[in-house]
Amino acid sequence: MKRHLSIVVNGEPRDLFVEPRTLLVQVLRDHLGLKGTRQGCDSSSCAACTVIVEGMAVKSCSILAMQVNGKQIMTIEGLAEESKLHPIQQAFIDNWAFQCGYCTSGQIMSAKALLDENPDPTREEIQTAMDGHLCRCTGYNMINEAVRDAAKRLQARKAGKEA
Repeated sequence: MKRHLSIVVNGEPRDLFVEPRTLLVQVLRDHLGLKGTRQGCDSSSCAACTVIVEGMAVKSCSILAMQVNGKQIMTIEGLAEESKLHPIQQAFIDNWAFQCGYCTSGQIMSAKALLDENPDPTREEIQTAMDGHLCRCTGYNMINEAVRDAAKRLQARKAGKEA
């Protein structure tokens, strides 16, 4: 028996009916067509499916959709501002912190949650926040550098200067 699910995704209220066993990643991809959130494994170990729920980075393959009923969710599709990439997205591009791109959206969402909470993280804090993200294509050092660069860009934007 399907249940009513009411969530706000990327600032847009969404009401739908889902089976109680439906995962959040399935709702985002299959019901709402938000394909940027990817499921890379079946064990919640790769973090490619990371989204932000109420300000916290969450693996969307490890949570039932009904557990986020009434909550705010942000996916990679909600980051860009009109046609301009978010500073974190641009930092990942500029620092070559991706190759195939499959895991990148999850990494960017974890970086956003980190930088929202801690705008000037140390290298170790970035490594801790990004722990659990598996990437088979690129070096983790480039990802760390991209997050450090994104922090600088966001600080400059907040100060009124584009980085």
